[in-house]
Amino acid sequence: MIVVRKLPARYAPIVMPFVLSILMTAVVSVISTLRSLGATPAFLATWPGAWGLSWLVAFPTLLVVLPLVRRIVAWLVAAPPGR
Repeated sequence: MIVVRKLPARYAPIVMPFVLSILMTAVVSVISTLRSLGATPAFLATWPGAWGLSWLVAFPTLLVVLPLVRRIVAWLVAAPPGR
């Protein structure tokens, strides 16, 4: 059995936007690159660069805007009972 050592909980505010930005930019860049180039060999050559650039923008953007998003969500959504 493989044992994976977990990061301490204090890293969660960085790990969550890191993983979210990887997944979201991968999906969006696949869709936009396929839409513009189609399923061609050019897609396979173009997509990694498109994804990389979009991730380089998305990750720092998420780090900056996530506190604002949390405040907006707290304003729009009722707190759970007992809080």
